Amino acid sequence: MRKWTRSLGTWILVAMGLGILFGALLEDKAALVAPLGDLFMQLIKMLVIPLVTVSIIAGAASLGNTRSAGKIGILTFLYYLSTTAIAVILGLIFGAVFQPGSGVDLSTVSQMFSEQIANQGDAPGFWETLKGFIPENPFQALVQGNILQLLFFCLFFGFGLSTLPVEKKTPVVNLFHHLSEALIWMIGKVMWLAPLGVFGLIADAVGTFGYEILQLVLKLFFIYLAALTLQTFVVYPSYIKLLSRLSPMQFIKAIGKAQVVALSTSSSMATLPVTMKVCEKELGVSNESSSFILPLGATINMDGNAIYYSLVAMFFAQFFGIELGVGEIIAIILTATIGSIGQAGVPGPTLLVVAVLLAANIPVAGLPILFGVDRLFDMLRTVTNITGDSTCAVIVDQVHQKELQTQHSNI
Repeated sequence: MRKWTRSLGTWILVAMGLGILFGALLEDKAALVAPLGDLFMQLIKMLVIPLVTVSIIAGAASLGNTRSAGKIGILTFLYYLSTTAIAVILGLIFGAVFQPGSGVDLSTVSQMFSEQIANQGDAPGFWETLKGFIPENPFQALVQGNILQLLFFCLFFGFGLSTLPVEKKTPVVNLFHHLSEALIWMIGKVMWLAPLGVFGLIADAVGTFGYEILQLVLKLFFIYLAALTLQTFVVYPSYIKLLSRLSPMQFIKAIGKAQVVALSTSSSMATLPVTMKVCEKELGVSNESSSFILPLGATINMDGNAIYYSLVAMFFAQFFGIELGVGEIIAIILTATIGSIGQAGVPGPTLLVVAVLLAANIPVAGLPILFGVDRLFDMLRTVTNITGDSTCAVIVDQVHQKELQTQHSNI
């Protein structure tokens, strides 16, 4: 009993329950405790960018030592692309079968519509997207928190370090490893404030959303939950079963600790220290693999977002009575896949769904009715996101370890 009461996960769950009760009772006045959540997320965001920077450099430098580095990188990207494609298709299938946007009385929510976001979702062209990955100034990207540009530079820099002679690179790589450990310690301490932060976030969400809007999107919410459940507890365990030596049940049991944190923080980045700890201590993933794959996944692997993009596109197409042709479906698949890769692993309403709707010629005027309750969707999709990252880490690390054994046996 003492161990249960001392568990951070337990206190987070208690805080969620109290936050729901507080928000339901006080309604709009629950916003008084919102600063608790804001302060908690501010602390997390303060540490996330430095953690991603040093972790990816250290991971890339460590993996770059081996002849299998290229294969590890390719396998990681192929895995992320394959599961993202499955996620987008799942969203389309669930939207087509269960028709979440059908039967909605447009007049009941017309006052919520706004065109203010209509010009925020212009989908960039191919070359603009490609150029957006490459920073003109890496230090500016670091200051601005541009995750994708930072990711590109850190990977490039890490692989560059790996080419140096051992006596030159070892002190530098060790420095980044030590910095990573210090930052993980800091985030671990900040996470003990999570119950207070979660209480503030949940209370404010419930008090602000109310029940009218929740009823409007309740059907969409449960359909989305079903799609996420299939991706999280069927697709990923199937990958584990087919491509690793680990038991799917063992994987699901271990990753549950990280899933609780992901559910409460709605942030893959905030959950990253817990995800790394679970993967290394309970799933047997090496530090060099986890420090490369997991920060990378927290940045570009957003299967929960991919399901959301495609399902919301179907929702609003049905909502406005729009028939989607083959061209529109293809546009949704491509834009949702690319958009999920470009979505940063931090909580907040995702405006990238606007680009998905515009690509398929679906009106964006109704989006505010979902942005208002995005926190509820965000909590769930983050659980799927970090589970996918962990699945990749387990599978790719086993390939990596096998490569290392082969190299050693040939020496």
